[in-house]
Amino acid sequence: MEIKVKAYAKINLMLDIVAQRTDGYHDLFMIMQSIGLYDTITVTETKSKKITISCNIDSIPLDERNIAHKAATAYFKATKIKNKGINIDIIKRIPHAAGLAGGSADGAGVLVALNQLTGANLTDDELCAIGVKIGADVPFCIKGGTLLAQGIGDVLNKVKPLRKCYILIAKPDIGVNTAFAYSQFDKCGKIHTPDKFGMLCAMQGRDLNDIAIRMENVFEQFIDVPNKVEMKCIMRDCGALGVCMSGSGPTVFGIFDNKEKAEKAADMLVDYAKDIAVTTPVSRGCKIV
Repeated sequence: MEIKVKAYAKINLMLDIVAQRTDGYHDLFMIMQSIGLYDTITVTETKSKKITISCNIDSIPLDERNIAHKAATAYFKATKIKNKGINIDIIKRIPHAAGLAGGSADGAGVLVALNQLTGANLTDDELCAIGVKIGADVPFCIKGGTLLAQGIGDVLNKVKPLRKCYILIAKPDIGVNTAFAYSQFDKCGKIHTPDKFGMLCAMQGRDLNDIAIRMENVFEQFIDVPNKVEMKCIMRDCGALGVCMSGSGPTVFGIFDNKEKAEKAADMLVDYAKDIAVTTPVSRGCKIV
């Protein structure tokens, strides 16, 4: 038997680091949005009594370092279900080390698939309790849609969904290590604090223009991304309502009310970014196919 799951990427419409915690983590305020770019996770029973992984990308580790492996291990430990053997096949479309939660989406996809495969019937909250132990973004990637994430990213509350729009993502040919990004915050601090209350009001009003002009990510204050200024200018010149960096970077995204404008900007970004896609908001984090 096998279960196939679409595991969706995310963007941060707002990201503020509120405080450094004594446990080494950080308290966050994030408005997170699932988008239509996804990895496909297929979990298949094998009778090998092992967790094996296959992937279409050579640079992705296929052992215990992979968050999908960690998710499966955590699932069997938490549920006390005996692992008779599974293979996790990952078809990656979400760029790696991009600030789009590609790894967390894969971990979430594995948890959702195993819940179905084993018939455990755990709730989303129960899956999130397992997921947060392997990655702070995993709970969001399980639930998905449009959510306010606080704490380390594990305290999730609904906000009104983003209206239909077109989201252009552009990732330069570099990656950003999340731990390094947070260390830069610890070293440099932040100069400006985003208007969190204004953004919450805009989200509740569902005014796309109002939301777009309030998008902000504090990582942009101390993480340098090559060609970021040029990419943002191209998006704005093509009609983006707002532009921002996602997560700890380096992916830059723009929100458009018109698909043709987004596609025009995408065509103009080919000299600046390696991974480019035009997509839309989605209402969930994982979908069983």
